[in-house]
Amino acid sequence: MPLNQLDLSPVLALTRPDFYKLCQHNPDLKLERTANGELIVMAPTGGETGTWNADLTAQVAMWNRATQLGKTFDSSTGFALPLGSDRSPDVAWISLDKWQALTPEQRKGFLPLCPDFVIELLSPSDSWNAGTQKMTEYMDNGCRLGWLIDPQSQRVAIYRSGQTREILYRPQTLSGEDVLVGFCADLGFIWQETQG
Repeated sequence: MPLNQLDLSPVLALTRPDFYKLCQHNPDLKLERTANGELIVMAPTGGETGTWNADLTAQVAMWNRATQLGKTFDSSTGFALPLGSDRSPDVAWISLDKWQALTPEQRKGFLPLCPDFVIELLSPSDSWNAGTQKMTEYMDNGCRLGWLIDPQSQRVAIYRSGQTREILYRPQTLSGEDVLVGFCADLGFIWQETQG
């Protein structure tokens, strides 16, 4: 079990409603919950990772503002995934159809769906294996396209629905393909800042 994961089963079963209440009472903590009810405590990122994450979120948000094809979410947004876990991707996007299908009440809480697109950006304290497990979970829950970005090893794993994972080293740009149509993310700034 990862160091940041707590197995609470000896004392309680952490249900989705309980987890939501826990998050509401601890708004300064970034928490996730596995499908088995284990609590994951996410450490705050450092400045370097935080600024890269903000840049990536801004790129997706600006593309979405121009196209009006969906909704973009930052790392503080909770998603109640269909197979039982509650996750907060670093960057997420859903189609406008999915957003419009939600009730006003559903939009206020953890969104009861899986994003169409996610980015997970590994900080120095994150492991590649944990990141790949999380990305596999997104894909199993219906995500269509996902990027796992590892600045330390200067690699990106691209996950596509129904396809084998692809790993690229130091890609300068990545395409949103048929999910974020017309979107091209600039990743060059990450590799430039991790050199040396």
